[in-house]
Amino acid sequence: MIIVKLMGGLGNQMFQYAAGRRLALEHNTILKLDLSFLLDRTPRENFTYRPYELDVFNIQGEIASPSEINKFAPANNNIFNYIKQKLKISKIITEPHFHFDKGILSSPDNSYLDGYWQSEKYFKEIRDIIHTDFTFKVKPTNINQKLANEIGFCESVSIHIRRGDYVSNPETKKLHGYCSLEYYEKAIKKICCYVENPHFFIFSDDPDWAEDNLIYDCPIKFVTHNDSEKGYEDLRLMSLCKHNIIANSSFSWWGAWLNKNPEKIVLSPEKWFNDSSINTDDLVPDNWIRT
Repeated sequence: MIIVKLMGGLGNQMFQYAAGRRLALEHNTILKLDLSFLLDRTPRENFTYRPYELDVFNIQGEIASPSEINKFAPANNNIFNYIKQKLKISKIITEPHFHFDKGILSSPDNSYLDGYWQSEKYFKEIRDIIHTDFTFKVKPTNINQKLANEIGFCESVSIHIRRGDYVSNPETKKLHGYCSLEYYEKAIKKICCYVENPHFFIFSDDPDWAEDNLIYDCPIKFVTHNDSEKGYEDLRLMSLCKHNIIANSSFSWWGAWLNKNPEKIVLSPEKWFNDSSINTDDLVPDNWIRT
């Protein structure tokens, strides 16, 4: 059994699932999902609470029970669990740093993964399986299906603008920062050099800012009808676009990664975090363009 701790929003949960899925397949065992952090509503300062969101996908994992999670809890004073961890019969795997760590893929069966695992290198070898797991259980709503058809009939380019707590939450802003208007202007100009007659589809948690600042002569459509509970609909639409301009956001990272266009062009921000000490070399796939 492999248990993976889920934290953060949809994009983060997808990374955590994908890494756990790879390790579970390595051991031909079942994957369990620990939701305890997501369900914990203990008051925290400058913290954004997130719900469990992977249930929109056809994933291959089960919710871990409290007793299964407790087998890995070092503070439960269970001498047998302590001995098992010392003998490496069961093991808590804590992410050592942000960039890819090949040794994680050699973790034993009966491991508990605690981290973000934001690199496709953790699951690149099972790419097709992850694509299948992240297919959607439900069909698009009528308005989203019409938009999906429109996306399919033009040289569509998604643009994701993540602001929200990146702007409003002091701690999140300090860590992540947010992509500037200059980044999007530069990315749009670059896309126009590669793509003839691009049609831009704008997705943002701050649509007013987007509409006030992204003003161009080329066709632009602002996608504003999906609320936060239907965020996965935006993810699906981004993945259907032929090309992608992403934010420093795991949400739009997955929108681009799930894009199956073999000739897709993906533009990603050069700087992902304000903290320059965080190594993001393995975050962006080699065939994406840092801008």
